[in-house]
Amino acid sequence: MALSMWVVQGLWGIVSILLVELVRDGYHVVSHTWPPLIRLHNWHHKAFKKDFTPVSEEIYRKAQIYNDVPESLVMMTVMGAIALLTPLWGFWVGFIYAFGFLASALARSQGWLLDTDLTHEPGELTALPGGWQVNRTYHWRHHFDDTNAYYAGHFTISDKLMGTAVSLKGKTVAVTGASGTLGRALIHELAQHKAKPIALTTSEQADLGAGVPIVQWSPGQESELRDLLKTVDILVINHGLNVNGQRHPTAIEASLEVNALSGWRLMELFFTTVETSPERATKEVWVNTSEAEVNPALSPLYEVSKRLIGELITLRRLDAPCVVRKLILGPFKSNLNPVGVMGAGWVAWAVVALAKRDIRNIIVTINPLTYLVFPLSEWSKALYFRLFTRGGSGS
Repeated sequence: MALSMWVVQGLWGIVSILLVELVRDGYHVVSHTWPPLIRLHNWHHKAFKKDFTPVSEEIYRKAQIYNDVPESLVMMTVMGAIALLTPLWGFWVGFIYAFGFLASALARSQGWLLDTDLTHEPGELTALPGGWQVNRTYHWRHHFDDTNAYYAGHFTISDKLMGTAVSLKGKTVAVTGASGTLGRALIHELAQHKAKPIALTTSEQADLGAGVPIVQWSPGQESELRDLLKTVDILVINHGLNVNGQRHPTAIEASLEVNALSGWRLMELFFTTVETSPERATKEVWVNTSEAEVNPALSPLYEVSKRLIGELITLRRLDAPCVVRKLILGPFKSNLNPVGVMGAGWVAWAVVALAKRDIRNIIVTINPLTYLVFPLSEWSKALYFRLFTRGGSGS
């Protein structure tokens, strides 16, 4: 009985740590909205240069006093109150955890602790932004990409819930297949979130409204987009072809070229533009691989070509220099699929909403099996590729 009590309280102790991190994130959000706390929190933002080296020792120490100490006291107060008002003494773990932040902040403010915390270590950004845990690259974006996003301190769950795990504000987003039904819907939705969309299309008569730059291109001519892609923050590979029931050599070649190989070449070309710390932190590729990766689409060549690009993405993002998202979309009504059951506008809204919550595999479908089958398929393939391939720059 005593052992089970310790186990239960230990579990509550883990919960208390998660809770105190949510308190810290909440305090951080208020520090960007309530003027009295804004004045205190601004010291924290003034303390670092773009490579996270302190601007000066004086400003860094003041930032600890004006921002980190009050933040820690709020965390301790909340957790102490919960621990006192409940019979769950495991919540005192959260109080002690919060006290650690207070002690380290006071030590840094007096110059007794020279090392900064892990998310503010100076130097180049070498890792991709963390998915579920905040790392230096993830937090760098809060300081130097969008200060009204990326609030999380350790676990990214609060940003995912608020839709602040990825900021689209001011981002240049190039969308292929832009004259298609989903392409148009994505461009409209991205603009609603203050992104700057660019339409990449093979159509000579495309009209996407005032203010949307249109760039013509054709599969096989990806290299001509090199200079443009250098200016792009997010590349959305969305173009596709459905030859339905055809199986002659020309249909096979066209399906592979449009649905798989051109997207792979575009992605690799975009990767060459990811060279600096800011680019590693903010550049992304979104690839519409379709639900056909794991489910029948009643169009064999469409399935084969989409599975090919899907597996290439799974393999390549093991070593990708930036975040790569998959868009696994069910049947939406379009020229490629006139009998689709979902609206393209709703699909685009869901894609952008999930991307802002930093979901790396974005599934939007009415088929419940896809939500079960795809994650298992993706995980097993990624594990297989990791075990039986090796990374490297190649030649």
